[in-house]
Amino acid sequence: MAGSRLSLRGGLRGAALPLAVKLGRQADALASAGDMAGAEALYARALAADQTLAGTHNNHGNALRALGRLEEAAAAYRAAIAHGLHEGMAHYNLGSVLRQAERHGEAEGAFHQALTLRPDHAEAWNNCGNLLRDLGRFGEAAMAYRRALALRPDWADAHDNLGAVLYLLHEDGGVEESETLARLWRRDHPDNPLARHIGAAIAGEQADPRAPDAYVRQTFDLFADEFDRKLAELDYRAPALLAGMLADDDAAGNLDVLDAGCGTGLCAVSLRPRARRLVGVDLSDGMLERARARALYDELHAAELVGFLSARPGAFDLVMAADVFCYFGVLDEALAAARAALRPCGRLAFTVEELDPADGRPHRIATHGRYAHTEAYIRAAVAGAGLDVRRCDHDRLRFESGEPVMGLVVLAERSTA
Repeated sequence: MAGSRLSLRGGLRGAALPLAVKLGRQADALASAGDMAGAEALYARALAADQTLAGTHNNHGNALRALGRLEEAAAAYRAAIAHGLHEGMAHYNLGSVLRQAERHGEAEGAFHQALTLRPDHAEAWNNCGNLLRDLGRFGEAAMAYRRALALRPDWADAHDNLGAVLYLLHEDGGVEESETLARLWRRDHPDNPLARHIGAAIAGEQADPRAPDAYVRQTFDLFADEFDRKLAELDYRAPALLAGMLADDDAAGNLDVLDAGCGTGLCAVSLRPRARRLVGVDLSDGMLERARARALYDELHAAELVGFLSARPGAFDLVMAADVFCYFGVLDEALAAARAALRPCGRLAFTVEELDPADGRPHRIATHGRYAHTEAYIRAAVAGAGLDVRRCDHDRLRFESGEPVMGLVVLAERSTA
Protein backbone atom coordinates (compact mmCIF):
# COMPACT_ATOMS: atom_id res chain seq x y z
CA MET A 1 0.00 0.00 0.00
CA ALA A 2 1.40 3.37 -0.91
CA GLY A 3 2.13 5.84 1.77
CA SER A 4 0.11 9.03 2.07
CA ARG A 5 0.47 11.56 -0.71
CA LEU A 6 -0.29 15.23 -0.43
CA SER A 7 -3.65 16.02 -1.90
CA LEU A 8 -2.45 19.52 -2.82
CA ARG A 9 -1.75 19.83 -6.53
CA GLY A 10 0.16 23.07 -6.43
CA GLY A 11 -0.52 26.73 -7.00
CA LEU A 12 -1.68 27.40 -3.42
CA ARG A 13 1.46 28.75 -1.78
CA GLY A 14 0.67 31.87 0.13
CA ALA A 15 -3.08 31.51 -0.35
CA ALA A 16 -5.75 30.13 1.94
CA LEU A 17 -6.11 26.38 1.42
CA PRO A 18 -9.40 25.18 -0.06
CA LEU A 19 -11.60 23.15 2.28
CA ALA A 20 -11.04 19.93 0.35
CA VAL A 21 -7.27 20.24 0.72
CA LYS A 22 -7.52 21.04 4.45
CA LEU A 23 -9.73 17.99 4.99
CA GLY A 24 -7.38 15.83 2.97
CA ARG A 25 -4.40 16.89 5.06
CA GLN A 26 -6.32 16.25 8.28
CA ALA A 27 -7.21 12.81 6.94
CA ASP A 28 -3.55 12.15 6.09
CA ALA A 29 -2.61 12.93 9.69
CA LEU A 30 -5.24 10.52 11.04
CA ALA A 31 -4.09 7.80 8.64
CA SER A 32 -0.48 8.28 9.76
CA ALA A 33 -1.66 7.89 13.37
CA GLY A 34 -3.47 4.64 12.51
CA ASP A 35 -7.02 5.98 12.73
CA MET A 36 -8.22 4.61 9.39
CA ALA A 37 -11.93 4.94 10.16
CA GLY A 38 -11.53 8.61 11.01
CA ALA A 39 -9.29 9.19 8.01
CA GLU A 40 -11.75 7.49 5.64
CA ALA A 41 -14.58 9.75 6.75
CA LEU A 42 -12.48 12.88 6.23
CA TYR A 43 -11.25 11.70 2.81
CA ALA A 44 -14.90 11.19 1.80
CA ARG A 45 -15.74 14.74 2.92
CA ALA A 46 -12.75 16.14 1.05
CA LEU A 47 -13.75 14.39 -2.16
CA ALA A 48 -17.35 15.51 -1.79
CA ALA A 49 -15.97 19.04 -1.88
CA ASP A 50 -13.59 18.41 -4.81
CA GLN A 51 -13.72 15.20 -6.84
CA THR A 52 -10.64 16.15 -8.88
CA LEU A 53 -8.03 15.56 -6.13
CA ALA A 54 -6.25 12.51 -7.49
CA GLY A 55 -3.94 12.06 -4.50
CA THR A 56 -6.87 12.17 -2.11
CA HIS A 57 -8.62 9.41 -4.08
CA ASN A 58 -5.45 7.29 -3.74
CA ASN A 59 -5.19 7.92 -0.01
CA HIS A 60 -8.91 7.21 0.36
CA GLY A 61 -8.26 3.87 -1.32
CA ASN A 62 -5.50 3.11 1.19
CA ALA A 63 -7.86 3.78 4.09
CA LEU A 64 -10.68 1.76 2.57
CA ARG A 65 -8.35 -1.16 1.94
CA ALA A 66 -7.12 -1.07 5.53
CA LEU A 67 -10.76 -1.22 6.63
CA GLY A 68 -11.38 -4.28 4.43
CA ARG A 69 -13.68 -2.43 2.01
CA LEU A 70 -11.92 -3.82 -1.04
CA GLU A 71 -14.37 -3.00 -3.81
CA GLU A 72 -14.62 0.61 -2.64
CA ALA A 73 -10.82 0.79 -2.42
CA ALA A 74 -10.50 -0.45 -6.01
CA ALA A 75 -12.97 2.22 -7.13
CA ALA A 76 -10.96 4.88 -5.28
CA TYR A 77 -7.69 3.83 -6.96
CA ARG A 78 -9.42 3.85 -10.36
CA ALA A 79 -10.66 7.38 -9.61
CA ALA A 80 -7.12 8.46 -8.70
CA ILE A 81 -5.86 7.19 -12.05
CA ALA A 82 -8.79 8.75 -13.93
CA HIS A 83 -8.03 12.13 -12.34
CA GLY A 84 -4.41 12.11 -13.45
CA LEU A 85 -2.42 9.98 -10.97
CA HIS A 86 -1.14 7.85 -13.84
CA GLU A 87 1.99 6.51 -12.18
CA GLY A 88 3.28 3.11 -11.15
CA MET A 89 2.28 3.31 -7.50
CA ALA A 90 -1.38 4.00 -8.22
CA HIS A 91 -1.61 1.02 -10.58
CA TYR A 92 0.30 -1.10 -8.05
CA ASN A 93 -2.19 -0.18 -5.34
CA LEU A 94 -5.04 -1.10 -7.67
CA GLY A 95 -3.43 -4.42 -8.56
CA SER A 96 -2.80 -5.26 -4.92
CA VAL A 97 -6.37 -4.66 -3.82
CA LEU A 98 -7.78 -6.49 -6.86
CA ARG A 99 -5.61 -9.50 -6.02
CA GLN A 100 -6.87 -9.34 -2.44
CA ALA A 101 -10.43 -9.27 -3.81
CA GLU A 102 -9.58 -12.30 -6.01
CA ARG A 103 -10.24 -10.36 -9.22
CA HIS A 104 -7.17 -11.96 -10.74
CA GLY A 105 -7.49 -10.95 -14.38
CA GLU A 106 -7.94 -7.28 -13.55
CA ALA A 107 -5.14 -7.47 -10.99
CA GLU A 108 -2.72 -8.86 -13.55
CA GLY A 109 -3.52 -6.00 -15.92
CA ALA A 110 -2.95 -3.43 -13.17
CA PHE A 111 0.40 -4.95 -12.20
CA HIS A 112 1.45 -5.03 -15.85
CA GLN A 113 0.65 -1.32 -16.13
CA ALA A 114 2.44 -0.56 -12.85
CA LEU A 115 5.61 -2.31 -14.00
CA THR A 116 5.48 -0.70 -17.43
CA LEU A 117 5.48 2.69 -15.74
CA ARG A 118 7.95 1.73 -13.01
CA PRO A 119 10.01 -1.37 -13.84
CA ASP A 120 12.31 -0.75 -10.85
CA HIS A 121 9.53 -1.35 -8.28
CA ALA A 122 10.61 -4.50 -6.42
CA GLU A 123 7.40 -4.70 -4.38
CA ALA A 124 5.32 -4.73 -7.57
CA TRP A 125 7.39 -7.59 -9.03
CA ASN A 126 7.00 -9.53 -5.77
CA ASN A 127 3.26 -8.98 -5.55
CA CYS A 128 2.86 -9.83 -9.23
CA GLY A 129 4.71 -13.06 -8.43
CA ASN A 130 2.23 -13.72 -5.64
CA LEU A 131 -0.64 -13.29 -8.09
CA LEU A 132 0.93 -15.61 -10.66
CA ARG A 133 1.53 -18.18 -7.91
CA ASP A 134 -2.15 -17.91 -6.91
CA LEU A 135 -3.02 -18.67 -10.54
CA GLY A 136 -0.78 -21.74 -10.62
CA ARG A 137 1.64 -20.15 -13.09
CA PHE A 138 4.65 -21.12 -11.00
CA GLY A 139 7.40 -20.61 -13.58
CA GLU A 140 6.21 -17.08 -14.37
CA ALA A 141 5.92 -16.37 -10.65
CA ALA A 142 9.51 -17.48 -10.13
CA MET A 143 10.68 -15.08 -12.83
CA ALA A 144 8.79 -12.22 -11.16
CA TYR A 145 10.42 -13.01 -7.80
CA ARG A 146 13.82 -13.10 -9.53
CA ARG A 147 13.14 -9.59 -10.87
CA ALA A 148 12.24 -8.43 -7.36
CA LEU A 149 15.47 -9.89 -5.99
CA ALA A 150 17.56 -8.31 -8.73
CA LEU A 151 16.33 -4.98 -7.35
CA ARG A 152 16.43 -5.92 -3.64
CA PRO A 153 18.97 -8.78 -3.28
CA ASP A 154 18.66 -9.07 0.50
CA TRP A 155 14.84 -9.12 0.69
CA ALA A 156 14.01 -12.12 2.89
CA ASP A 157 10.34 -12.31 1.91
CA ALA A 158 11.12 -12.48 -1.80
CA HIS A 159 13.72 -15.20 -1.25
CA ASP A 160 11.17 -17.15 0.78
CA ASN A 161 8.57 -16.69 -1.96
CA LEU A 162 11.00 -17.84 -4.64
CA GLY A 163 11.97 -20.97 -2.70
CA ALA A 164 8.32 -21.83 -2.08
CA VAL A 165 7.26 -21.38 -5.70
CA LEU A 166 10.20 -23.43 -7.00
CA TYR A 167 9.07 -26.23 -4.70
CA LEU A 168 5.53 -25.93 -6.08
CA LEU A 169 6.84 -25.92 -9.64
CA HIS A 170 8.90 -29.05 -8.95
CA GLU A 171 5.95 -30.85 -7.35
CA ASP A 172 3.69 -29.80 -10.23
CA GLY A 173 5.89 -31.63 -12.72
CA GLY A 174 8.14 -28.80 -13.82
CA VAL A 175 11.24 -30.60 -12.58
CA GLU A 176 13.68 -29.42 -15.24
CA GLU A 177 12.48 -25.82 -15.13
CA SER A 178 12.59 -25.71 -11.32
CA GLU A 179 16.10 -27.17 -11.27
CA THR A 180 17.31 -24.61 -13.81
CA LEU A 181 15.78 -21.72 -11.88
CA ALA A 182 17.19 -23.05 -8.60
CA ARG A 183 20.69 -23.11 -10.06
CA LEU A 184 20.26 -19.52 -11.24
CA TRP A 185 19.04 -18.55 -7.78
CA ARG A 186 22.16 -20.05 -6.20
CA ARG A 187 24.40 -18.42 -8.79
CA ASP A 188 22.89 -14.97 -8.34
CA HIS A 189 22.70 -15.07 -4.52
CA PRO A 190 25.55 -17.32 -3.33
CA ASP A 191 25.57 -15.85 0.18
CA ASN A 192 21.84 -16.07 0.83
CA PRO A 193 21.00 -18.97 3.17
CA LEU A 194 17.72 -19.87 1.46
CA ALA A 195 19.29 -19.85 -1.99
CA ARG A 196 22.19 -21.91 -0.74
CA HIS A 197 20.08 -24.55 1.00
CA ILE A 198 16.73 -24.75 -0.80
CA GLY A 199 18.39 -24.02 -4.12
CA ALA A 200 20.64 -27.05 -3.66
CA ALA A 201 17.71 -29.21 -2.59
CA ILE A 202 15.60 -28.35 -5.64
CA ALA A 203 18.51 -28.35 -8.09
CA GLY A 204 19.60 -31.78 -6.87
CA GLU A 205 23.05 -30.46 -6.05
CA GLN A 206 25.26 -31.35 -3.12
CA ALA A 207 23.86 -29.86 0.08
CA ASP A 208 25.68 -28.99 3.28
CA PRO A 209 25.92 -31.68 5.99
CA ARG A 210 23.30 -29.65 7.88
CA ALA A 211 21.02 -26.76 7.09
CA PRO A 212 22.79 -23.41 7.62
CA ASP A 213 21.82 -21.71 10.87
CA ALA A 214 20.90 -18.54 9.00
CA TYR A 215 18.50 -20.53 6.80
CA VAL A 216 16.79 -22.14 9.79
CA ARG A 217 16.54 -18.84 11.65
CA GLN A 218 15.20 -16.93 8.65
CA THR A 219 12.73 -19.68 7.71
CA PHE A 220 11.19 -19.95 11.15
CA ASP A 221 11.19 -16.22 11.84
CA LEU A 222 9.10 -15.83 8.68
CA PHE A 223 6.91 -18.82 9.59
CA ALA A 224 6.38 -18.05 13.28
CA ASP A 225 3.05 -16.20 13.00
CA GLU A 226 1.30 -19.06 11.23
CA PHE A 227 3.33 -22.02 12.51
CA ASP A 228 0.80 -23.57 14.89
CA ARG A 229 -2.11 -23.12 12.50
CA LYS A 230 -0.25 -24.62 9.55
CA LEU A 231 0.90 -27.64 11.51
CA ALA A 232 -2.61 -28.25 12.79
CA GLU A 233 -3.82 -28.27 9.17
CA LEU A 234 -1.15 -30.89 8.37
CA ASP A 235 -2.20 -33.08 11.33
CA TYR A 236 1.26 -32.72 12.81
CA ARG A 237 1.84 -35.50 15.34
CA ALA A 238 5.52 -35.47 16.35
CA PRO A 239 5.01 -33.92 19.83
CA ALA A 240 2.15 -36.32 20.60
CA LEU A 241 4.14 -39.34 19.37
CA LEU A 242 7.10 -38.43 21.56
CA ALA A 243 4.83 -37.83 24.55
CA GLY A 244 3.26 -41.23 23.98
CA MET A 245 6.68 -42.89 23.89
CA LEU A 246 7.36 -41.44 27.34
CA ALA A 247 3.90 -42.22 28.74
CA ASP A 248 5.10 -45.17 30.83
CA ASP A 249 7.80 -43.09 32.47
CA ASP A 250 7.27 -42.79 36.24
CA ALA A 251 9.10 -39.47 36.56
CA ALA A 252 6.87 -37.16 38.60
CA GLY A 253 8.10 -33.66 37.97
CA ASN A 254 11.66 -34.26 39.12
CA LEU A 255 13.55 -34.07 35.82
CA ASP A 256 15.72 -31.38 34.27
CA VAL A 257 14.33 -31.30 30.72
CA LEU A 258 15.49 -29.64 27.53
CA ASP A 259 13.06 -28.97 24.70
CA ALA A 260 15.62 -28.82 21.88
CA GLY A 261 14.46 -26.75 18.93
CA CYS A 262 11.40 -25.86 20.97
CA GLY A 263 9.78 -23.65 18.32
CA THR A 264 6.51 -22.20 19.57
CA GLY A 265 6.45 -24.65 22.49
CA LEU A 266 4.22 -27.42 21.14
CA CYS A 267 6.01 -30.01 23.30
CA ALA A 268 5.85 -27.96 26.48
CA VAL A 269 2.42 -29.19 27.60
CA SER A 270 3.59 -32.80 27.74
CA LEU A 271 7.01 -31.95 29.17
CA ARG A 272 5.96 -29.57 31.94
CA PRO A 273 4.50 -32.27 34.27
CA ARG A 274 7.79 -34.20 34.05
CA ALA A 275 10.04 -31.26 34.74
CA ARG A 276 11.26 -29.51 37.83
CA ARG A 277 13.11 -27.34 35.32
CA LEU A 278 12.00 -27.00 31.71
CA VAL A 279 14.43 -25.29 29.34
CA GLY A 280 13.77 -24.43 25.70
CA VAL A 281 16.30 -23.54 23.03
CA ASP A 282 15.73 -22.42 19.45
CA LEU A 283 17.51 -20.42 16.76
CA SER A 284 14.45 -18.32 15.91
CA ASP A 285 13.56 -15.32 18.04
CA GLY A 286 10.16 -15.26 16.38
CA MET A 287 9.40 -18.79 17.53
CA LEU A 288 10.75 -18.15 21.02
CA GLU A 289 8.46 -15.16 21.40
CA ARG A 290 5.47 -17.48 20.96
CA ALA A 291 6.96 -20.13 23.22
CA ARG A 292 7.40 -17.48 25.90
CA ALA A 293 3.71 -16.61 25.67
CA ARG A 294 2.81 -20.14 26.80
CA ALA A 295 4.38 -19.40 30.22
CA LEU A 296 5.45 -23.05 30.65
CA TYR A 297 9.24 -22.76 30.44
CA ASP A 298 11.64 -21.89 33.24
CA GLU A 299 14.24 -20.74 30.70
CA LEU A 300 14.28 -19.96 27.00
CA HIS A 301 17.46 -19.44 25.01
CA ALA A 302 18.14 -18.23 21.47
CA ALA A 303 21.11 -20.38 20.47
CA GLU A 304 22.50 -22.92 18.03
CA LEU A 305 21.66 -26.37 19.36
CA VAL A 306 24.98 -28.22 19.16
CA GLY A 307 26.88 -25.42 20.83
CA PHE A 308 24.18 -25.06 23.48
CA LEU A 309 24.29 -28.78 24.33
CA SER A 310 28.09 -28.95 24.31
CA ALA A 311 28.31 -26.08 26.80
CA ARG A 312 26.10 -27.91 29.34
CA PRO A 313 27.68 -31.27 30.15
CA GLY A 314 25.52 -33.50 32.32
CA ALA A 315 22.82 -30.85 32.66
CA PHE A 316 19.69 -32.78 31.67
CA ASP A 317 17.78 -35.95 32.43
CA LEU A 318 15.73 -35.73 29.26
CA VAL A 319 16.29 -34.04 25.91
CA MET A 320 13.39 -33.96 23.46
CA ALA A 321 13.88 -32.93 19.83
CA ALA A 322 10.67 -33.00 17.79
CA ASP A 323 11.48 -32.65 14.07
CA VAL A 324 14.80 -30.96 14.80
CA PHE A 325 17.28 -33.49 13.43
CA CYS A 326 15.53 -33.29 10.05
CA TYR A 327 17.61 -30.13 9.58
CA PHE A 328 20.80 -32.19 9.96
CA GLY A 329 22.02 -34.62 7.34
CA VAL A 330 25.02 -35.95 9.22
CA LEU A 331 23.94 -36.46 12.85
CA ASP A 332 27.24 -37.40 14.51
CA GLU A 333 28.00 -34.00 16.03
CA ALA A 334 24.44 -33.36 17.21
CA LEU A 335 24.05 -36.79 18.82
CA ALA A 336 27.45 -36.57 20.51
CA ALA A 337 26.50 -33.16 21.93
CA ALA A 338 23.17 -34.56 23.16
CA ARG A 339 24.92 -37.43 24.92
CA ALA A 340 27.34 -35.02 26.59
CA ALA A 341 24.44 -32.95 27.91
CA LEU A 342 22.69 -35.99 29.41
CA ARG A 343 23.29 -37.39 32.86
CA PRO A 344 23.87 -41.13 33.29
CA CYS A 345 20.62 -42.93 32.39
CA GLY A 346 19.37 -39.73 30.76
CA ARG A 347 17.25 -40.10 27.65
CA LEU A 348 17.05 -38.51 24.23
CA ALA A 349 13.68 -38.63 22.44
CA PHE A 350 13.54 -37.42 18.85
CA THR A 351 11.89 -37.76 15.48
CA VAL A 352 13.29 -37.77 11.95
CA GLU A 353 11.69 -38.26 8.56
CA GLU A 354 12.21 -41.78 7.28
CA LEU A 355 14.20 -42.51 4.13
CA ASP A 356 13.45 -45.71 2.24
CA PRO A 357 16.60 -47.87 2.33
CA ALA A 358 16.04 -48.56 -1.37
CA ASP A 359 17.25 -45.00 -1.96
CA GLY A 360 20.76 -46.30 -1.36
CA ARG A 361 21.89 -43.33 0.72
CA PRO A 362 21.96 -43.06 4.53
CA HIS A 363 20.31 -39.64 4.35
CA ARG A 364 19.26 -37.18 1.68
CA ILE A 365 17.81 -33.71 1.40
CA ALA A 366 14.35 -33.38 -0.14
CA THR A 367 13.05 -30.50 -2.24
CA HIS A 368 11.36 -28.94 0.82
CA GLY A 369 14.78 -28.55 2.47
CA ARG A 370 14.53 -31.20 5.20
CA TYR A 371 16.71 -34.29 5.45
CA ALA A 372 15.38 -37.83 5.72
CA HIS A 373 17.32 -40.74 7.28
CA THR A 374 17.21 -44.50 7.06
CA GLU A 375 16.60 -46.53 10.19
CA ALA A 376 19.95 -48.26 9.75
CA TYR A 377 21.74 -44.91 9.73
CA ILE A 378 19.87 -43.69 12.81
CA ARG A 379 20.71 -46.83 14.78
CA ALA A 380 24.37 -46.65 13.77
CA ALA A 381 24.65 -42.93 14.50
CA VAL A 382 22.98 -43.28 17.92
CA ALA A 383 25.30 -46.15 18.84
CA GLY A 384 28.31 -44.23 17.52
CA ALA A 385 27.46 -41.38 19.88
CA GLY A 386 27.53 -43.72 22.87
CA LEU A 387 23.75 -44.02 23.30
CA ASP A 388 21.56 -47.10 23.41
CA VAL A 389 18.42 -47.31 21.27
CA ARG A 390 15.48 -48.26 23.50
CA ARG A 391 12.77 -47.83 20.88
CA CYS A 392 12.58 -46.93 17.21
CA ASP A 393 8.99 -46.76 16.02
CA HIS A 394 7.71 -46.11 12.50
CA ASP A 395 4.77 -43.71 12.38
CA ARG A 396 3.18 -40.88 10.44
CA LEU A 397 4.49 -37.46 11.45
CA ARG A 398 2.08 -35.35 9.36
CA PHE A 399 0.61 -34.96 5.90
CA GLU A 400 2.25 -32.96 3.14
CA SER A 401 0.62 -32.28 -0.24
CA GLY A 402 -2.05 -34.73 0.85
CA GLU A 403 0.45 -37.56 1.35
CA PRO A 404 1.57 -39.03 4.70
CA VAL A 405 5.10 -38.20 5.81
CA MET A 406 6.47 -41.23 7.60
CA GLY A 407 9.05 -40.89 10.30
CA LEU A 408 11.10 -42.63 12.95
CA VAL A 409 10.24 -41.94 16.59
CA VAL A 410 13.31 -42.76 18.62
CA LEU A 411 14.07 -43.14 22.32
CA ALA A 412 17.76 -43.47 23.20
CA GLU A 413 19.47 -43.64 26.57
CA ARG A 414 22.87 -42.85 27.96
CA SER A 415 24.32 -45.70 29.92
CA THR A 416 25.36 -45.40 33.56
CA ALA A 417 28.99 -45.00 32.49
